[in-house]
Amino acid sequence: MLILLRKGYVFILMALLALAASIVLTSPVKAAGPFTFPAIEGGTHALDAWRGRPVLVVNTASQCAFTPQYDELQALFDRYKDRGLVVLAVPSDDFNQELASAGKVKEFCAVNFNLTLPMTDITHVKGAKAHPFFAWVKSSSGFTPGWNFNKVLIAPDGSIAGTFGSTVKPLSGKITAPIEAMLGKS
Repeated sequence: MLILLRKGYVFILMALLALAASIVLTSPVKAAGPFTFPAIEGGTHALDAWRGRPVLVVNTASQCAFTPQYDELQALFDRYKDRGLVVLAVPSDDFNQELASAGKVKEFCAVNFNLTLPMTDITHVKGAKAHPFFAWVKSSSGFTPGWNFNKVLIAPDGSIAGTFGSTVKPLSGKITAPIEAMLGKS
């Protein structure tokens, strides 16, 4: 090895080591897998069906102080759906603030918020029973919903573009700016 270190080989060896280190440290974009959620109206919602579009996934609850955010989620969906945005509401009782059945949740959201955005059945979002999507988010980004109305923005390539807590409103620039960047100018 000492022979290689003579006559300028030090530079070549260092360059090769730096290249090897960058290969090891650089990982490919972790894209959302083929996650499927049971739909509140029956059937399923598959994230793969929305590949190429930004998707905002929000864990929701009907009896939470943040429940009025449904109005902004619907407004966000209405504003950008024709350009490709999907807003997926994921009702969860993990914080003990959801109604007893998917039917009651669906009726509550229709009557009080006139929701037309896609919704899942009641789903676990944290802990050992977390839906595989939320387990993937945790393993990919370290983010676990800490309360209702946490938001995960999935980029068109399936990567996590951002995570947002309950206090970040759906129409805030923290959420709309990256969505607009992903949708481009139209």
